[in-house]
Amino acid sequence: RETTPFLNSDDDGQISYDGKNMALFEEEMDSTPMVSSLLNKLANYTNLTQGVREHEEAEDGNRRAPVVIPQMGTFIGVYLPCLQNILGVILFLRLTWIVGAAGILGSFAIVSMCCICTFLTAISMSAIATNGVVPAGGSYYMISRSLGPEFGGAVGLCFYLGTTFAGSLYILGTIEILLIYIVPTATVFKDNTEDAKHNNMRVYGTCCLLLMALVVFVGVKYVNKLALVFLSCVILSIMATYAGAIKTLIEPPEFSVCLLGNRSLKNEMFEKCAKVEIIKNRTVPTKLWDIFCDGHYPNATCDEYFTLNNLTEIQAIPGLLSGVIKENLWSNYGPAREVIEKQNQPSVPAPTPKTDKEQNYVFSDIATFFTLLVGIYFPSVTGIMAGSNRSGDLRDAQRSIPVGTILAILTSSFIYISFVVLFGACIEGVVLRDKFGESIKRTPVIGVLAWPSPWVIVIGSFFSCCGAGLQSLTGAPRLLQAIARDGIIPFLQVFGHGKANGEPTWALLLTVGICEIGILIASLDDVAPILSMFFLMCYLFVNLACAVQTLLCTPNWRPRFKFYHWTLSFLGMSLSLSLMFICSWYYALVAVVIAGCIYKYIEYRGAVKEWGDGIRGLSLNAARYALIHLEEAPLHTKNWRPQLLVLCKLDSDLAVKHHRLLSFTSQLKAGKGLTIVCSVLEGTYMTHKEDAKTGEQNLKTAMAAEKMKGFSHVVVSSSLRDGFSIMIQSAGLGGMKHNAVLMAWPAGWKQAQDSSARKNFIETVRETTSAHQALLVAKNIDRFPDNQERLKEGTIDVWWIVHDGGLLMLLPFLLMQHKVWRKCRMRIFTVAQMDDNSIQMKKDLETFLYHLRLDAVVEVVEMVGHDISAFTYEKTLMMEQRSQMLKQMQLSRTEREREAQLIHDRNTASHSATNDKAAGSAPDRVHMTWTKDKLLNERNKQREGMAVKDMFNMKPSQSNVRRMHTAVKLNEVVVKNSHNSELVLLNMPGPPKNKKGDENYMEFLDVLTDGLERVLLVRGGGREVITIYS
Repeated sequence: RETTPFLNSDDDGQISYDGKNMALFEEEMDSTPMVSSLLNKLANYTNLTQGVREHEEAEDGNRRAPVVIPQMGTFIGVYLPCLQNILGVILFLRLTWIVGAAGILGSFAIVSMCCICTFLTAISMSAIATNGVVPAGGSYYMISRSLGPEFGGAVGLCFYLGTTFAGSLYILGTIEILLIYIVPTATVFKDNTEDAKHNNMRVYGTCCLLLMALVVFVGVKYVNKLALVFLSCVILSIMATYAGAIKTLIEPPEFSVCLLGNRSLKNEMFEKCAKVEIIKNRTVPTKLWDIFCDGHYPNATCDEYFTLNNLTEIQAIPGLLSGVIKENLWSNYGPAREVIEKQNQPSVPAPTPKTDKEQNYVFSDIATFFTLLVGIYFPSVTGIMAGSNRSGDLRDAQRSIPVGTILAILTSSFIYISFVVLFGACIEGVVLRDKFGESIKRTPVIGVLAWPSPWVIVIGSFFSCCGAGLQSLTGAPRLLQAIARDGIIPFLQVFGHGKANGEPTWALLLTVGICEIGILIASLDDVAPILSMFFLMCYLFVNLACAVQTLLCTPNWRPRFKFYHWTLSFLGMSLSLSLMFICSWYYALVAVVIAGCIYKYIEYRGAVKEWGDGIRGLSLNAARYALIHLEEAPLHTKNWRPQLLVLCKLDSDLAVKHHRLLSFTSQLKAGKGLTIVCSVLEGTYMTHKEDAKTGEQNLKTAMAAEKMKGFSHVVVSSSLRDGFSIMIQSAGLGGMKHNAVLMAWPAGWKQAQDSSARKNFIETVRETTSAHQALLVAKNIDRFPDNQERLKEGTIDVWWIVHDGGLLMLLPFLLMQHKVWRKCRMRIFTVAQMDDNSIQMKKDLETFLYHLRLDAVVEVVEMVGHDISAFTYEKTLMMEQRSQMLKQMQLSRTEREREAQLIHDRNTASHSATNDKAAGSAPDRVHMTWTKDKLLNERNKQREGMAVKDMFNMKPSQSNVRRMHTAVKLNEVVVKNSHNSELVLLNMPGPPKNKKGDENYMEFLDVLTDGLERVLLVRGGGREVITIYS
């Protein structure tokens, strides 16, 4: 009965519909909801903040109460966070030094390259971010959903490591400002050496990290509340710098630098830049004299360079109109521990003695060159992902992310480029190259330029670095939590857990541990290139994701941001890769290796995820192109390899019947061709749909157990014959179609009640021959070795009777590539007739095999012309009698039913006659009425009796006797020579054209292979598959 609300309205369990307007679709309401209800669900959709819930909540099934979040616009939600992340520690602590070392032109090139790279990445990111909703995880989510779990996991972890090392960078920047500019006396290690300086950084950096981690652990809300304060500090510092640059037009700052000859001096220890001074008309040595001479008296022994050169005091900030821009236009690279000297300043050269006096000059602490400066500068343009990471908090993410991010990049690029020009135009070269401001009383160089006071920069940059460090320690654990909750990297799953409110506690602990590694490096200049690598790799894959999606033209690729192009993405990708190797080729290689290892790990051990990613789309496009390309020209013999269609039987439990058939297939796949394992279920698809799915899954499981790459397919058909016929005709696609069929010998064909197994087998042989496909029939398949066995020694014997394309010789070669058959030797037997020259045949065959590059022992077997034996004659007679008997026994179903009805009628009649006799109410004889059925049945019985009599009087046909003679004699020769071989390959004779001889054909094959343990019958596909040519 139909179970609809209209027919069974009284059923309690039936769904009740208020309206009957959509009655036509009501049976599908559960799987395909009405548009109105779908829109209602979408309207109630909420996005929580980053890391609070998983990307796809549906994957873990846990629902949480919706949280109402005030939605932010472009300015507050994207522009300011990006600007705060981009402008930071490098701007305040290293940009002046970069301008001094690289010159204005070199610095302009560095800034331009990095800014163009981030700008192109922002365009790609805007396209991806506006192609649907981006939940928590930001860039990781975008890359993983665009390029798949392998790339997503690799780049996600790279981005996580970059964000974590950024935390180290900001903390080191904070401590550098604290110990050099704010509280220089607070050092733990008092020595004025590089090691002591690094140890101070390590101690204070670790303390600062623990304090920040505690703040993050207690609550992110405090970090978010302070975010505006930190941003205000950055903006105030930048405005103070611009104001100071403008003020130099009116009145340059009073800071001065003391030069001895052309060398810059540290001016912490003295006030006056002079050797002597006149006090009360007396010439008195100054503090500088005491520093460079042995005593305070005029005739003391002084440093040679101090004696030969004069002291000069120059302005640290000559101003915009001073013309200093000409001097700062070009680069001033130099080695480590080189004294900073002013160009074009007169100087008398003298050796610098290795004494304490050399500590009074300003030295460069590291060697400077263009590529190093690129690596140090690049972190200052990272932070463009800040907007996409907050997509859940935005009122209109698809509009805000592109506009806010691109505006932030343009603003920061303008700030950086203008600062490069202003620094070069306002500040003296020796001061620019003075990294820590030692020649201007340990004041930050940018602070000297700022107005009204250097403390604006010191305090502003200190809080800016603190804020950026806290932001990194807040964002990195949430990124790791997002990756862990995706479940693509098994060993990271523990970091997906956190506090009850979603705070990632375990992820925070790991982040602190990795951050500590950066702090132990203790040098801002050494940490910067490390995080440059990780960020550049992330940007590279963002560009790749956009390029792949654009080129694939997938229907789902519909970004709202329209100003993108695949060429821009490729340019951004190329620039990112170039910058990686420009910054540091060895760090770049390490980053690539780390990403590659994570990629391979996810590929082999990670969870299988289907995210509709671009790499899968790329694979589909490549496959489509390859398939179309394959069909353009016929396949050459050199490229021929067995593309197998394996006809596999399933038992009643839908499990694979012959597992060794799959083992043999995998051993044969040294050809690396296509493999399709198929099976057929009898019935209709509607009733056996679930069985077909189960069977297909069982086939896949069995293939995986045999480590076999290929495809599985189960077809439901009205008969096995039709199903296998369909598979032989239609399996494969385009140029990737099978060219060989592998099947097991129907072992029980003699004992079977019906002849379907025999008919199916012979029809399969006929169809493969007609389709010009090779056929491989494995007899005694359950005795074949599995993949765990190793055949120690033995032979694979090829009985080459007729040439049908060379497949017989190619198959043993492919088998011996597999570890199971590797130690076997190949022997080729061929049969010589009476009039053949067997010696010449052997020589010719050896030459042929030599040209084929096959190592095999050649044997020529002579078949002497015997008379047909009585055994052969008797065997043929028995075969034909058996065939005749089978024909007589095969009554149709209707005939059997009629016979049963006749017996029933007879029993009923005799029973009635007995009763009538007992009652005495019936005549002595019963007259049966002859029906047509009864008449036919009686005639059939008479014919059967006659046929049985004829069967014992029949004589076998001469053609069958000759065939049987060949089968018996050939079998004797094969068994004699190959009874101990591991595998025998034989030419398979074709079936008779007259279908009346089908039963005899099976008998011939059985006789031919009798007494052999493992046999592979091979029938070629009618084309050459092996060639002597290169």
